[in-house]
Amino acid sequence: MLYKIAHFLRDRMGWLWTFVEWVNSLLFVGRYGKRLKSVSFSMVPQDYEVVALSNVPTEKMVAFFERQPEEAFTYFKPHGFDAQSIRRLQRNRAFMAYVLLEKASGAIAGYCFNRCFFHGVGYRGRMVDISFRGRGLGTLMNKLLNEAGFGIGLRLFESVSRDNVASYRAALSASKVRVLQELPDNELYLEILPE
Repeated sequence: MLYKIAHFLRDRMGWLWTFVEWVNSLLFVGRYGKRLKSVSFSMVPQDYEVVALSNVPTEKMVAFFERQPEEAFTYFKPHGFDAQSIRRLQRNRAFMAYVLLEKASGAIAGYCFNRCFFHGVGYRGRMVDISFRGRGLGTLMNKLLNEAGFGIGLRLFESVSRDNVASYRAALSASKVRVLQELPDNELYLEILPE
């Protein structure tokens, strides 16, 4: 139910969604602020580093999204991809977002997030750069999101389309999941279960 309400507000009442996000961020930090400081990642491959979205230049993120092919956005529409939307996310402490950087080139290999709510749930999402696909980075980012989300005590959820084969496989190979609901357009609403 909350999932449907959130998508309705985000898609049809942007001004109200912005207000809800602001209030949620305040409440989330009030509840989880101390735990957020202790988030760390134990499974980052040597060739990569994980950087918080707030520490990545906005223009670099906009360029990352512009570089992706149109088909990458068929199933990935969690927020706006313009500079203003990215800056808003960078300030939102309830949006636990990370960028996977290739150390050698400094290129963004992937982007992932847990969109968190003060009542203890998070919704994960990720995008692998077109040049870095096929290396298992989607699965890796899911594991990182699980480590961060479960590490602070959240329940995690995700919606994924069976038609989005790479994302579907990454969701299932990174986590134990329970299908909560079958949604329109061949999508599944999943609860991510702790190992």
